[in-house]
Amino acid sequence: MIAIGSDHGGYRLKEEIKAHLTKRGLEFEDFGCFSEESCDYPEIGHAVAHAIADGKFERGILICGTGIGISISANKVPGIRAALCTDCFTAEATRLHNDANILALGGRVVGGGLALKIVDTFLDTPFSNEERHIRRIGKIEDV
Repeated sequence: MIAIGSDHGGYRLKEEIKAHLTKRGLEFEDFGCFSEESCDYPEIGHAVAHAIADGKFERGILICGTGIGISISANKVPGIRAALCTDCFTAEATRLHNDANILALGGRVVGGGLALKIVDTFLDTPFSNEERHIRRIGKIEDV
């Protein structure tokens, strides 16, 4: 199950992604926001991140205007590895190497067509489980 959330700057892209996830038959829960009315991205970022850190969801998708603020907010939660991706290569690499559990996108940066390809890449790429990557993730988690 996927946790998804956005602020007002990512609302439209979030709605496109939700429709895409539904087409793929993937279950998700929307943590807000629910309109383009201004809201504070840290609240949404923290809610999704805590839901994943608590084990209620396996992965998450967060969207704000640039993807920067919401990913910074999510990464404040222990156990979260949120990665801001703007292309399929970074989405694949962050899954293979970092075992990222949240994909962050910029609703004002990445168009819908590319965003859906990034989402698919992120969701379909498994972690490599290579020892060097496990070791490096451990060092991140130790801080």
